[in-house]
Amino acid sequence: MAVCNAIMLSEVRSGFRIDSEFYKKEYIEKDHILSKINTIPLWRFSKVTDGEHGSVTFVDNGIKYLTAEHIKQGYVDFNDVRFISPEVDQRNARARVNEGDILISIKGTLGEIALAEKSLLPANMNRDVAIIKLFSKAFSGEYITPFLRSKFGAYQLSREGSGGVQQMITLERLKCVLIPLLDNSKQNEIGALHLKGLFLRQKSLSLYNQAQHLLESELGLDKLTFKRPVGYTARFSDTLTNGRFDADYYRPQFAAIQQTVKDYSNGYEPLISIAAALKPNIDPTKTPNQLYNYIELSNINPTLGTVDGFASMLGKDLPSRARRQVINGDVIASAVVGSVDKAAVIGAAQSGFIASTGFFHFRPIRVSSEYLLILVKSKCVRMQFQQQSTGGILSAVPDSRLKNIIVPKLPDKLQQKISYLVFQSHRAKKRSQELLDQAKARVEQLIEEAAAR
Repeated sequence: MAVCNAIMLSEVRSGFRIDSEFYKKEYIEKDHILSKINTIPLWRFSKVTDGEHGSVTFVDNGIKYLTAEHIKQGYVDFNDVRFISPEVDQRNARARVNEGDILISIKGTLGEIALAEKSLLPANMNRDVAIIKLFSKAFSGEYITPFLRSKFGAYQLSREGSGGVQQMITLERLKCVLIPLLDNSKQNEIGALHLKGLFLRQKSLSLYNQAQHLLESELGLDKLTFKRPVGYTARFSDTLTNGRFDADYYRPQFAAIQQTVKDYSNGYEPLISIAAALKPNIDPTKTPNQLYNYIELSNINPTLGTVDGFASMLGKDLPSRARRQVINGDVIASAVVGSVDKAAVIGAAQSGFIASTGFFHFRPIRVSSEYLLILVKSKCVRMQFQQQSTGGILSAVPDSRLKNIIVPKLPDKLQQKISYLVFQSHRAKKRSQELLDQAKARVEQLIEEAAAR
């Protein structure tokens, strides 16, 4: 039976939107709730603009340049951020990011919201991101951000999207988004939750960076530099032993990394002696109507080594590379050279998920999952992965080459310290996301309570 929704002509919104998508039943219901409380459009208390519309030239270091991909669930993810020069930043001064600004993805994946933190600065952004700069003290970014993430903000952003395959929100439509005028005490309560969530996320990053630094400083990798040689040579006997005749395999920095590991005072050992490398262990096509949760490379947070998303799909719809079933405590690491920094510990929440064959699937033998994560994400292992890779445009490391990867034997106490830091980092990250979501849920609760009075 078809379901339809009818509205009066007098209810047609500004801009004379008459498309059925704009008047979905769920949208109308939320409209009615917001109509029962005091609201104010964004343009009344903020400046709404977007980023650079032209092309930019990137530099090795400078001003962070944000795109829609960096805007996440209440925060900005710096991973893979690129940089522009101060001259480009000056040219696009209207899109400079300040602490407390609200950033919204307005093209592609619509409606991801983030609050700009001090640690983000200096930063600028491209046209796929809108920036809300508040000029009234009646509201704060830490209140507006969870509201826009709530169902009462998200539906407005989704509704204002237009276009075909590539959805986008125009700035004019964004300016008309309605914000509830809640009591200052309620706004402060929500803002405090959001800020605490952001604080814990920064703490999580700090703890994780400490763990990485402990390993790299122990090996001296933090001081290891590589000069680009004019040329280099390899012995013919080595090419026969290694089965590799390509020049890339014999780059001096690869030899230097391996020698650094071999020279470690406490010794070294093969990676596969501390972590079993598991082969693909499931064929979901045999259960075509079973629902699976699928992890691919894009779901990995390379900054913290966690799984931040997944897709739910029937066995018959999963791609042919969905062949690894993981359990709590496993570590997955990208086998694709272009993303060797993507590795993660599988937590209890992801136990039983399916992972792509684009990952190596490790199960710790006599080390902790957290320590193994730091190892496979370290410079010494990542560069060995790069050396062992084969293929053309999309180079990857064959499973058969894992036997060539060596790792240092760190003292037990140091391993334990690294493990503890990663464990605390992941716990802080989890609590951070809980608080950010709690702030969003509290907004929804307060709006519904106010509308019911």
